[in-house]
Amino acid sequence: MSTSQRDVPPIRFADSKGARIAYQQWGEGDVHLVGVPPAAQNIEMAWEWPDIGAMLERLGQFSIYTHFDKRGTGSSDRQGRIPGLDERVEDLVAVMDHAGIGRAHILGISEGGPMAILLADSFPDRVLSLILHGTGPSLVPADATAEEREQSRQARDAMIRTWGTPESIMVDVFAPSMADNDAFRQWHEVYERRASTPQSLAEIFDTYEVDVVSEILPRLDLPVLVQHRTGDQIIPVEGGRRLAASIPGAELVEYDGNDHFQYVGDVDSWMIDLERWITGTVVERPRVRTGHPRITVLGRFAVEVGGTEVPASTWGSRLARQLCKRLVVARGWPVTREELVDQFWPDETDIKRLSARLSVHLSGVRKVLGGGVIADRDTVRLDLDHVDVDLERFHAATDDAGVVTAYTGDLLPDDRHEDWSAAARREAQARFVASGHRLADGAKASGDHATVIDLSARLIHADPYDERAHRLRVLAHQATGDESGARQAHHDWTEALAEIDITVPPLGQIT
Repeated sequence: MSTSQRDVPPIRFADSKGARIAYQQWGEGDVHLVGVPPAAQNIEMAWEWPDIGAMLERLGQFSIYTHFDKRGTGSSDRQGRIPGLDERVEDLVAVMDHAGIGRAHILGISEGGPMAILLADSFPDRVLSLILHGTGPSLVPADATAEEREQSRQARDAMIRTWGTPESIMVDVFAPSMADNDAFRQWHEVYERRASTPQSLAEIFDTYEVDVVSEILPRLDLPVLVQHRTGDQIIPVEGGRRLAASIPGAELVEYDGNDHFQYVGDVDSWMIDLERWITGTVVERPRVRTGHPRITVLGRFAVEVGGTEVPASTWGSRLARQLCKRLVVARGWPVTREELVDQFWPDETDIKRLSARLSVHLSGVRKVLGGGVIADRDTVRLDLDHVDVDLERFHAATDDAGVVTAYTGDLLPDDRHEDWSAAARREAQARFVASGHRLADGAKASGDHATVIDLSARLIHADPYDERAHRLRVLAHQATGDESGARQAHHDWTEALAEIDITVPPLGQIT
């Protein structure tokens, strides 16, 4: 059946941070299936080749199928650099939002596998299950020998050098069963040019060379089906086996054949398993998220979701918690990825690997916050429209009483020795102290000595060397006739000031 005879779905565009992401949606049934594409494709032109068109039509017979062109490829916006993996996950979420997809089964194909995995970890509420087809954590296994890495580099360079030309080697290595089909080779040469530029392809390969997701795999908590052909030359079957072994409860199905392109070779076998998987074998695990996450950083660090505090184990790593703190302190302003890498790994120099590790920890933050992070290739920031932060409410207070009420303690007291938190802590403390003194002075003038005692104690807790607050506390106790309280207040004052070699007047001389 030719393209003109097929009912090709229209191209739609989802906006994601100023870029248009092209997608199509079609099909029948009650279940959504979203395809995360390989390195580079063109969804509009793909329907032209009969094998691809037949595969796409079949996917729509048992699902509402959605696929898209990644930013920088196909019919999506192709200007600028290829974004990092975590930013591409946000593009995928934008497509799902625009297409009206709440939750879906996610089919990660080839280079799309890590992107699908990171989506499941970052936004578990959006994913019913994962189907990982012909993929692995990275293009080159972590345990590859130096010789294997060199062979991979040479193959990669050859793909990029010949991309979109009559000398292209893509068909030979990705679809060897079609190598003698001249019509397919000629069509695919044009398809390559429509899918990506050689420079963009190189950048995509760069992102897939680094293993971003391996440390995520053991914490995935959803059904996962791994499909792999035993003779795949691009991602050897051993990669699929390791992938399945690393994911709790994952099911691995191997198929005969040496084609990497999923639409050539034996399509029936994996398609039947996929249909059975998404239409009858997956038990839905409901996840309920209500309201915005609440982040507390004044007095302590805590995150509440749906009224329940998130335990430390949910974050996946200590660094994910630290990353969340760092973004809160930045108060919605972007923090460069370079700065974050320097903060968390000051003694390491492998930028590509460290950037991948940063993406993993960003995934942990997104998972806890249900999103809440806006990232691009260079910077990361907290989405203040998505979260409720006590620090923001404190700075939004417009009167002294509001400021004092909102200040529940020093900012991130467990991180008081971190350089990145010092300025924000001093700023919040200074605002509280100024408001607290004004309120205490007013309470003293009106004879409200109980309020003076309470406020002065809080001021002293914020700054143990605040002589003015110590004096107010002593005088307030004396005004109420509480001589014991006055003596204790004077003792505390004396001990505190002794640490900085300042002598406090005798109790009887305090005025």
